[in-house]
Amino acid sequence: MFPQNGPSAQTGAWPTIGGVTVKAVITDWGGVLTSPLDEAIEAWLAADRIDADRYLSVMRRWVRQAYDGDGRNPVHGLEEGTLDPAEFERLLAAELVTVDGGPVPAEGLLSRMFAAFAPVEAMYEAVRGVRAAGARTALLSNSWGNDYPRDQFAELFDAVVISCEVGMRKPDERIFRHAVDLLGLTPAECVFIDDITHNVRAAEAVGMVAIHHREADETIAALRELGVLR
Repeated sequence: MFPQNGPSAQTGAWPTIGGVTVKAVITDWGGVLTSPLDEAIEAWLAADRIDADRYLSVMRRWVRQAYDGDGRNPVHGLEEGTLDPAEFERLLAAELVTVDGGPVPAEGLLSRMFAAFAPVEAMYEAVRGVRAAGARTALLSNSWGNDYPRDQFAELFDAVVISCEVGMRKPDERIFRHAVDLLGLTPAECVFIDDITHNVRAAEAVGMVAIHHREADETIAALRELGVLR
């Protein structure tokens, strides 16, 4: 899957894939630079005593529509920035119940949903390492009103693309091309990291090399195998 020869401790040259030099790494945020989304959701459901089956039924339907193109729902608006996060909270809360059958408070729902997100320091170090070695880096994230560590962006990234700020969302190919354009590169010169299969496939479709993130160790090993991390 990946080239076996990596950068080059002897020459310092960046690797080539299909004759194209790899010059950048573009990464997702939630579930890649943070702890897994499933863990955060599980903690939130328990803390708010939300009926997990009801939540899963609603979210599976919404996410399926959001990624398979089967109609539109509040996820599209939230991620594209056309739906205010507070309104999304009201819409989602209206679909949920507690384990006792009671209402779920809407205010602050998104903050509570992602409260258990924690930074994965190994992945942050990997991004720093890629940049220190001379490659460009970018963040490409579908936002759910998240509290991003913006104070660290200048240190970590050459470009930042957050869906609600540009009116586009993954897996739309336009947002991938927008990120690549900000870096002044072509898709083939970029490696993309995401924990969602649809986004990985979309990146590959525009010509990027893509890594499906599951564990930090696996992703870091893949970056080293690709030759963009030494």
